[in-house]
Amino acid sequence: MRFSKSSFTPASGSKSRYFASYARLFGAIFLTILVGACGTRPESGFLLPVTNQGPATSSHTILVATTRQRDERPGTLFNGERAQRIDFAEIAVSVPPNHQDGEIEWASEPPGDPAKTFAVRKAAYLDGEKAFIAALNAQLALRPKGQRRIFLFVHGYNTMFAESVYRFAQLIHDSKGQGVPVLFTWASRGQLTQYVYDNNSATAARDDLERTIRLIFASNAEQVNILAHSMGNWVTVEALRQIKMTGGLANSSKLGNLFLAAPDIDIDVFKSQMRRFGKPAKPFYIIVSKDDKALGISNFLAGGQSRLGADANTAELAELGATVIDMTDVKALDSSNHGKFAQLAAVAPQLEAALERGIRTHRTGASAGEIAGNSLEAIVKLPITLITAPLRAVAEN
Repeated sequence: MRFSKSSFTPASGSKSRYFASYARLFGAIFLTILVGACGTRPESGFLLPVTNQGPATSSHTILVATTRQRDERPGTLFNGERAQRIDFAEIAVSVPPNHQDGEIEWASEPPGDPAKTFAVRKAAYLDGEKAFIAALNAQLALRPKGQRRIFLFVHGYNTMFAESVYRFAQLIHDSKGQGVPVLFTWASRGQLTQYVYDNNSATAARDDLERTIRLIFASNAEQVNILAHSMGNWVTVEALRQIKMTGGLANSSKLGNLFLAAPDIDIDVFKSQMRRFGKPAKPFYIIVSKDDKALGISNFLAGGQSRLGADANTAELAELGATVIDMTDVKALDSSNHGKFAQLAAVAPQLEAALERGIRTHRTGASAGEIAGNSLEAIVKLPITLITAPLRAVAEN
C-alpha cells in the first residue's frame, strides 16, 4: 500500500496533531495486518465434505448465490475473483457439540473433525436459477405454514468464501433460526490490502443481488429477513435502491426485519440513498459500535468521511427511519470490534421479542458491571439499549 505525502497534507489546524493522528492510524493498520497474517486463512480445502459424520452434531443447509468464480481446487468451490454471471450452490454445515456462542471452531487443517470443529457434510453446485428456486422451495416445504421464512445474509469486506459460509452457519446456529438460510457472497479476495478491489466487487454485484432478492421474494416464502455486514451493506442498500427505482417488489409485504450491521457506508451517501427510499413504513435496524477499529481504518482510507456503522449522531439516523442498536459498551470477541453483530445471534429470540414490543420507556441500559462481564443476555434483560430520536430509550421485557 503506497501513500503519497501530498495526499494527506492537512488543510488547516495543527500539523503536529495531524501527524500524531496519522501515526496512530497507520500503526492500527499495520497492527491489523500483522495480526491477520498470524492466523491461517481458509483459502482452500475447508469445504471438503467429511467422511466421518461424527457424534450428535447440528447441521444447517445453506443455499448460496454468488458472483465469485468457481474454483477447481477440492473443497474450495469458489474463490475471490469475479465471475461473469451469478452462480449457485448448496452446502450443509455441521456445528460441533463443544461450540461456543459467537465463535467459529475452525479446523487446523481441512476437512476438520465434526466432533470438535465446523465441518461440511455435503456441498454441490446448483445448475442455474431454476435449480436454486427448486432447492429453496424444497427447504421451505419442510417448514409448517406460518414459519416459511428466509434468512438472507450478505457478508462484508476481507472475507473468503469458506469464512462467509462458516460465519453464516454460526449465526444460524446461535440464533436458533428456523428460516431457510440464503447466503449472497460477492467476490471479496479476503485480503486487507484489497479494500478498493473489494469495494468495486461489491458495487459490481448490485444487479445480481437485486436479481437474487427478486427470486427469493417470488418463492414460496412467507417472510424474508435480511442481515448485511460491513461492506455488504453497501451492495445491499444499493440493490434495494435499484429495486425502489424500478417499481419495487411484487411481494414487498414479505419483507420482515432488515439489519445493517457495522455498515461500511459513507454517512452522506447513506443519507442520499435514504432520500430515494423515503421514510420506511417500519423501522430498519442499524447495529453500531463507536469503537469499531475496522471502520476507523475505512474512515481514514475514505479521507476522514464518517462511516455509518460508527456514526455518533443516532438521532439523525432515527429521523431517517432507523432504530439503532448501540453495542459500543459490549466487549467484542475480535480485536477489531468489527464482528460484534455475530454475538447478537445468541440472544436473537429475546432481541426479536424486544424489537416487536417496541420502545416503551425511558430507562438506562445494562450496568457497567454486567457490560464488563460481557453478558449479552444482560443487554436484553436490563433491557437491550435502543437509541431513537429524540430520547435514549429501551424496549422492556
